[in-house]
Amino acid sequence: MKLLTPTMEFDREIQAFRREYLKSGESMDGGASLRKFENTRDWLNQLDELESEFIFVREEDRKIVGLIQIRHRLNEYLSQYGGHIGYCVLPSERRKGYATQMLSLALQTCRTLDIRDVLITCLAGNEASQKTILANGGEFEGVVYEPESRSRIERYWIHLK
Repeated sequence: MKLLTPTMEFDREIQAFRREYLKSGESMDGGASLRKFENTRDWLNQLDELESEFIFVREEDRKIVGLIQIRHRLNEYLSQYGGHIGYCVLPSERRKGYATQMLSLALQTCRTLDIRDVLITCLAGNEASQKTILANGGEFEGVVYEPESRSRIERYWIHLK
């Protein structure tokens, strides 16, 4: 067994994997949005835009309590539904302020990357994420409908100085 970087050399195998997963009806967690791309090249191009992934570690016990990703550039999908930043916190570690801290640190990184207008989205009704975004200066723009997941997505902007 080997770990390899996906390339067009594996187009047929990547599409076979995608078809089987779609047929199963499962969510394809960890698939870097492969389910959204019928064309392997489009999927590979999207991978280039997901450039910074971080773990959030609690120092006293070295436990990873969350993950956060900064997308340096937005493709069409991200500019509508995904935004510049995505994050998650372990269910057992929620309601402790970790997401707010993670987002604050990620925004500092955005400044160094010269991303001044940061789009952040969350599912409509996700109060925890709404509070996290607002606590970091988020300004509500509106709600869009994402047809593939049949989800209402709230869009927020954070303008960095």
